[in-house]
Amino acid sequence: MEIIRAETAGFCFGVDRAVRMTEQLAREGHKVATLGPLIHNPQCVAALEAQGVVTADSVESVPAGYEVVIRSHGVGEDVYAALAARGAEVHDATCPFVAKIQRIAAQAGRVGAVLLIAGDEDHPEVQGIVGHACGEVRVFAGLEALEACSTPEIREKPAFVVAQTTFEVTKWLESTKFIKKVYTSPRIFDTICSATWARQQEAEELARRCDLMVVIGGRHSSNTQKLVRVAGRYCRTLAVETAAEITAGDFAGVRRAGVTAGASTPSSIIEEVLNKMSEVVQNEEMSFEEMIDQSLKPVFNGKVVTGIVTGISPSEITVDIGTKQTGFVAASEWSDDPTVKLEDAVKKGDELELVVIKVNDQEGTVALSKKRFEAKAGQAEVEKAAEEGTILEATVSEAVKGGLVAYVKGVKVFIPASQASLRRGEDLTGLVKQKTRIKIIECSGRRVIGSIRAVLSEELEAKKEAFWAEAEEGKQYDGVVKNLTDYGAFVDIGGVDGLVHISELSWDRIKHPSEVVKVGDQIEVYIKSLDRENGKVSLGYKKAEDNPWERLRSEFPLGSVFKAPVVSITKFGAFVRVLPGIDGLVHISEISNERVEKVSDVLKVGDEVEVKLIEADFEKHRVGLSMKALLDDAPAGDDEFVATSGDVE
Repeated sequence: MEIIRAETAGFCFGVDRAVRMTEQLAREGHKVATLGPLIHNPQCVAALEAQGVVTADSVESVPAGYEVVIRSHGVGEDVYAALAARGAEVHDATCPFVAKIQRIAAQAGRVGAVLLIAGDEDHPEVQGIVGHACGEVRVFAGLEALEACSTPEIREKPAFVVAQTTFEVTKWLESTKFIKKVYTSPRIFDTICSATWARQQEAEELARRCDLMVVIGGRHSSNTQKLVRVAGRYCRTLAVETAAEITAGDFAGVRRAGVTAGASTPSSIIEEVLNKMSEVVQNEEMSFEEMIDQSLKPVFNGKVVTGIVTGISPSEITVDIGTKQTGFVAASEWSDDPTVKLEDAVKKGDELELVVIKVNDQEGTVALSKKRFEAKAGQAEVEKAAEEGTILEATVSEAVKGGLVAYVKGVKVFIPASQASLRRGEDLTGLVKQKTRIKIIECSGRRVIGSIRAVLSEELEAKKEAFWAEAEEGKQYDGVVKNLTDYGAFVDIGGVDGLVHISELSWDRIKHPSEVVKVGDQIEVYIKSLDRENGKVSLGYKKAEDNPWERLRSEFPLGSVFKAPVVSITKFGAFVRVLPGIDGLVHISEISNERVEKVSDVLKVGDEVEVKLIEADFEKHRVGLSMKALLDDAPAGDDEFVATSGDVE
């Protein structure tokens, strides 16, 4: 039996962040309580309790002196107020995607709109969203409930529409279609978490290919139960919390099993289930009766079958499709590419999905086609993705006038230049022969239009939400320089561009940021200040340990004598470069024992002069130097001195 694990199975970003935050607090010795089970996974909650983490059912039941973690589901405004009244220290692990919905809920009330929430009214996430609303709210679990609450009066009002982050995608699409049709002025926000979309889509795709789906997760986990329902539409589905629930009987007659897991399922439990499945089926063999039954399965034109490659020649591939007939795939039915060599494209033992194109019972053969299967399956997938707005993986084949040509499951997709990146005018040739993620924005027969930009925009928005959820002054980031201006450098620190002002790039005076950094450089920066209202971030780059004034304090005590170059001449003296970033002044009266009428008569820029440090004002950043002091200190008879000069500020 083949076992296929879904790529997106396990902790999502919000849950992982909440668990890591709570575990760290426990390790550091904090007394920690969570409002409700931190996640809907009893094994994980038990592990946290073993570390001393308390699960409190309400604010009132939080033990005195305990710090409170707000789980990723979020809470209402009244809960924050109750915690503040008790003086409890709060660690907010609300998922950024949930926090975004809460802000939309609050905004709906401010503008007088009805808030429509697609979700389970008993789920803590939905209760938290309702707790941020200050106007009229309706919660619906599906199309039937939505129709029931959509009275004529409600339909005429402005409406904000959101969904619980783990809401079932198909139900959301049904609901929004109805809302667009009957509501006068709705604003629909696609708030289902991208991880939820990916999990449900992948579960559906796996279920279509498998005889059995195993869904791992807590029985009280909303997103896990939705995965069970999605997979259950296409094949037998088994829901388990742990590996202990797996038995050999679950896999009788199963040739291929898919495995996925909810967003609250730890990776350790997923691995345990996978190991148990492998052990159960390791010695499994098909009975004689099962083999006879398999060989007598009817085969007809148009049927999709699974075949195992048994032989390869330059002109065809021989496959075993589990029946009495021998299957073969002619080279012309493998690919439209005449340069493809079958010997390079496939090997014995490979499993192929194929379409039956001709059955010859007299000769005991079945003609099969790979390219027709891909075209059939690919077109259906592309049409479905266009309707549901899901993300597909595409391979870019070439850059053409006006954009890119890509292929998704054998279907040709055109990506206009305006939809190929976030910035207009970018060179697109670097995407050729690369895999990329796209959304289908138009699908009409053979006319299929895709967008990379739509995917990048969603990902960027998610990164911004995650950044603002955790950003704080002083926090360090590894960033990439994206753009230079006369006044500073813009640095990407994870979906958000922050400004390093030119004065923050170097302790020395510079005329342009390009003297220090260039576009594409990876640099370490830290947050100096945040303007959350306007979404602006001010960054710092220069390090305190590189401060030339600290070097001056430690390396140049008063009375130090050294040589340095003159960097500028003024009417009142000469400036000498003490250190990069510090120029000291040799006042005209400190140049010589004799009266100097004009500084330029004695010194010029570039002269190397010997000076004595006679003053250092670290608050006002001023340095005083003297050449004359060295003449006064000279031994008797030493009447020869060649004046050279410098510049300090």
